[in-house]
Amino acid sequence: MTTSSPTVEVQEKQELHADWRKNLSKFEKPSLSKVLVQLTSTLIPYFLLWGLMIYLVKHNVSYWYILPLLALAAGLNVRIFIFFHDCCHGSYFSSKNANRILGYITGIMTFTAFEDWRHNHAGHHATTGDLERRGVGDVWTLTVDEYLASSTWNKFVYRVFRNPLVLFGVAPLFVFLIAQRFPHKGYKPRELQSVIVTNLGVLAVGTVMSLAFGLKTYLLIQIPMMALASSIGIWLFYVQHQFELVYWEHHKDWDPYKAALEGSSYYKLPKILQWFTGNIGLHHLHHLRPKIANYNLQACYDSIPQLREAEPLTIRTSMKSLFLNLWDESNQKLVGFRALKTYRRQPSQ
Repeated sequence: MTTSSPTVEVQEKQELHADWRKNLSKFEKPSLSKVLVQLTSTLIPYFLLWGLMIYLVKHNVSYWYILPLLALAAGLNVRIFIFFHDCCHGSYFSSKNANRILGYITGIMTFTAFEDWRHNHAGHHATTGDLERRGVGDVWTLTVDEYLASSTWNKFVYRVFRNPLVLFGVAPLFVFLIAQRFPHKGYKPRELQSVIVTNLGVLAVGTVMSLAFGLKTYLLIQIPMMALASSIGIWLFYVQHQFELVYWEHHKDWDPYKAALEGSSYYKLPKILQWFTGNIGLHHLHHLRPKIANYNLQACYDSIPQLREAEPLTIRTSMKSLFLNLWDESNQKLVGFRALKTYRRQPSQ
């Protein structure tokens, strides 16, 4: 008995993907009018908040009154990072130069080098959910077997790293204030140049602000605002790929479509938080089609029924991700350290 090649299943899959590509491509066209609305509705309030906070600090107003403004500015900084993120994908503007220019500007505002981060982030998109290609722009994740086979010291380091206070408290400021000052592994001259330019830009802005308003005033605003914005950013990135039934597979069986739709979450947020986070909660769609700018993601999601089949994570249900630390290959899900008590070590298949 002979079978056709490709099989019916493969043919149906190819036809489905071709149909999706056709439908999704409609939303890849950048919109200058939407860009202008986003930039004016975000940057103007952001700079006004900075001005107001500087005024309040200089006039010795209680810091408790300034904290809500810092939180609001941090939310806008997260939104600015989404613009930067889209520029890195070349999806925000139709012009490559426009994406690069705004990418550098917003990169300085978010302490992140455009070319270097773009290169590293492209690697993240190309390897998400691939067990053999972990470590490229993702959160350090071990399988249960790998953890059990680790030394006592490595287990300790992994547990410390995975502690929420470290992961969302200490690590975010380290990443954006220190780690981003150096190029990622495997950088090219262009990536190194972008790191140098960004560092000089950050230094120049900090110097001008300190000379104009005082170093103390600048740091009292910049550091806590950046701490909160970076923590929010790391949490968003974490929950997008760290949930119970996330997709992980060995390279030989790795499927980029499954990695996008099952290895990235749909983080359903209240509308106001969705605005501040630039629709990045529609992450399964973003990984399926990175060339769709943030301002087109919701319309794309609403128009394609298959995308709405993804089980959403809510703020409440996403809290479970805080306690999911290891990939259990035998049960194909993320588990917490407590599961080790009942887990019988088995060799990976």
